[in-house]
Amino acid sequence: MQKQALEGVRVLDIATVIAAPWAAGLLADFGAEVIKVEMTGRGDAFRAMGPLKDGKSIRWPSMGRNKKSVTLDFHYEEGKQLFLDLVKKSDVVIENFKTGTLEKWGIGVEKMREVNPDIIVTHVTGYGQTGPYRKLAGLGTPLQAFSGYTYMQGYPDRPPVSPPFALADYVAGLYAAFGTMMALYHRDVLKGKAQEIDVSLYEGIFRMEEAMVAEYDLMGKIRQRSPMPSGASCPIGTFETGDNKYVIIVCSTNPVFEHLCDAMEKREEWLPKYALAKDRLADPKPIMDAVTAWVKNHTFDELKEKCSKAGVPISTIYNIKDCFEDPQYQARHDIVDVPCEEFGHVKMPGIVPVLSETPGSIRWPGQKLGSANEEVYGKLLGLSEEKLQELKDKKII
Repeated sequence: MQKQALEGVRVLDIATVIAAPWAAGLLADFGAEVIKVEMTGRGDAFRAMGPLKDGKSIRWPSMGRNKKSVTLDFHYEEGKQLFLDLVKKSDVVIENFKTGTLEKWGIGVEKMREVNPDIIVTHVTGYGQTGPYRKLAGLGTPLQAFSGYTYMQGYPDRPPVSPPFALADYVAGLYAAFGTMMALYHRDVLKGKAQEIDVSLYEGIFRMEEAMVAEYDLMGKIRQRSPMPSGASCPIGTFETGDNKYVIIVCSTNPVFEHLCDAMEKREEWLPKYALAKDRLADPKPIMDAVTAWVKNHTFDELKEKCSKAGVPISTIYNIKDCFEDPQYQARHDIVDVPCEEFGHVKMPGIVPVLSETPGSIRWPGQKLGSANEEVYGKLLGLSEEKLQELKDKKII
C-alpha cells in the first residue's frame, strides 16, 4: 500500500458531533492513526443524528471513516487513567468540551503534559478559550448568526436565512486541522514546544468577512442581505436561460468582463466605457439588463459554448443529483462508494485535497461503537484479556 503523508501520527479524537471530529477525520484521511474515544454505552451523539435510514445515521459512515472506535467513561478514575495512558502514546488530542471541562475532570492540558510534554491539544469551542463568552455553550447555526454571516444571507425584503448545512462547523474543522498541522510542523520539524490550538465556531466564518470589516471601518457601511455578493463585481447574479435553467455569471475582474464582451459581441458598445470595475459599479443597470436578456435568448449549452470559448466562467446551479451525474465529479473521484456493514454500500465525499505522492484513502467507514477496544487497549496499552473484561464489567469501556 502506498505511503500516506501522516503515517506515524497518532490522534485522540475525544470530541463529539461535527467540527472537531471532522478535523480529526481530515487527518485520518491522510494516514494519521485516529482513535475515536466515545462515551461507553451511547457513543458520539453524531451517531444518532439524521438523516436516518432504518433508525441508523447515514452520515456516520463518512464522519467516522478511518477512525478506530473505542469506548471510555471519563467519570471513573480508571477511565481517566486509561485516557492519560493513551495520551502518553499519542501526538495530538482533539476536543470540543466546554472551556474548562477537562480541567474540572482532572484531565486538562497540564495533566496531559505531566504524562506527555509533547502532546498537542486542539480545542474547538463555540467562542474560544478566552473572552467573556468562553464558557457558553455553542453550536454552529447560532454561531453563524454571531459571526455576522447570517445577517447578510437571503433577500433584503425577507428575514435572514441560515445555510442548509453546518457550514460554521465544517469551516472550524478546517481551521482545527490546519492549526494541528502547523503545531506538528513546529514541534517536529522546527523542534519547538508542543502547543495548544484554540478554534472557535464563529471566527472561521468571520475570518472570511474581510471586505465587510473594511467596509464598515472605512466607509461606515453595514453589508445588507443579498442573494449574491454585492458591491464588488458587475455583472454578477443568477440568470435564467432560454431552456429554463439558472446559471451563475460573475465578472470578478476586468479581464473576465472583457471576455464576456467577446462572448456577447459587445466590445465596441461596452469597451472602453465599462472597462474598469468602478465604471460598471457606478452604472450597473444597463449591463445587468443586457446580460439578463442575452442569457434568456440562449440555451445553457449555447451559453456554455460561447462563454467557455471566450474564457468566462459559467455554471448551472447543481443539485446533488447533478453532482452524482457530472463527469467532472466522476473523473475526480469526488463521490466514492464504500462497503458498509449497516447499509451494504454507502456513497460519501472523496478525499480532498489530492496529493501527488502521498494520496489519502478511505480504509474503512465509521465503525460500530467500541470496535477497536481490544486492538487499542490490548495491543497499544498492553492490557490483558482479564483486565479488559473487568473494565467492560465495570462499564468503564
